[in-house]
Amino acid sequence: MVEAYLLVNCDAGKAGSAIKKIREMDTVKNARLVTGLHDIVALVQAKDLTDLAKTVVDKIQKVEGVSRTVTMVAVDL
Repeated sequence: MVEAYLLVNCDAGKAGSAIKKIREMDTVKNARLVTGLHDIVALVQAKDLTDLAKTVVDKIQKVEGVSRTVTMVAVDL
């Protein structure tokens, strides 16, 4: 299992509608609107890095209003 935190930037006025669509995705375990440089922080779980990449590129980045994402894979030491 792979977990990642995803920072999402949205076009002006689109964060509310974008987070609703993001929260509906099976691999998204939590998503919150935040203040600061990014608009949304989402916790994503996937079976492996390939599945994570597909979620980010094929699903989240295609949500209307999403302009940019930053993916931070969580690691355990």
